[in-house]
Amino acid sequence: MTEILRIRGREIGPTELAQIRGWLELYPHWSRRRLSEELARQWHWRTPTGQLKDIAARDLLNRLEALGRIRLPARQRRGGRQIPRALQKRAQGELLLDAVEPAPPRTLSERLPLSWHLAQPGQPERAVVARYLGEHHYLGYPDALGQIHYLVKDRHGQDLACLLFGPAAWKVAARDGWIGWSTAQRQNRLAHLANNSRFLILPWIQTPHLASGLLAQGIRHLRVDWPARHGVPLWLVETFVEAERFSGTCYRAANWMRVGQTAGRTRNDREHRCQAPRKDVYLLPLIASFRERLCAPLPS
Repeated sequence: MTEILRIRGREIGPTELAQIRGWLELYPHWSRRRLSEELARQWHWRTPTGQLKDIAARDLLNRLEALGRIRLPARQRRGGRQIPRALQKRAQGELLLDAVEPAPPRTLSERLPLSWHLAQPGQPERAVVARYLGEHHYLGYPDALGQIHYLVKDRHGQDLACLLFGPAAWKVAARDGWIGWSTAQRQNRLAHLANNSRFLILPWIQTPHLASGLLAQGIRHLRVDWPARHGVPLWLVETFVEAERFSGTCYRAANWMRVGQTAGRTRNDREHRCQAPRKDVYLLPLIASFRERLCAPLPS
């Protein structure tokens, strides 16, 4: 009996595997990104706004490789999740970020109103966000695909913080159990969830209560920018806080709810051999009827 896999809501059988293996054989020079873009294009895998679901396609390919079904080309390290090309121009003086000296502490009221910059690809603010995260966030700068980038400044024009929001995790036991949705409902409605993948207040900024205020303002901006980017309304936001490093105080102060912990392994760890730091799972509902909508019966 032929095995049918179900990954990211897609059924993968002999025909689909043969198609992917055919690309790998015919085009050995293709990068993983090129392969995932072609898969999303050929399978008509797009968001409601017409964008290719490159992230989902790449995750599907990675899972197939982890299961031993395919062998992907080696990862390219020409930049990857490091600083984008725009930051390399600093060496030629085309993009300069002045060294920042520690500033005297300011109260939150002395900094208000804050200005939020939606940092789009190719804009100088995008490179600034990437540099700050690369240099000052313990996880570094992530894969930028699907991530909404914010750079926050105070009323004096001083850079304060960076926040990134991207696609929600595909499967999280604590989150999924708390929501109460089925596998099919999760696969169908995951786009209505966002993940706060990075939150960085620059280390030289000393302002009490700034963190929770940034989270609250960031969600207000995200309510508008998420549907504009992804074509669907946003109902719930998640984040993961490494328990051994942080207490999650600012999230609780901003009304996020801790609903459990991750299992302490990576997403492709099918045999439970890889140990990863446990993270507290925090959720923030954006509408009162979020559970009713996420768990509504699927159309037949």
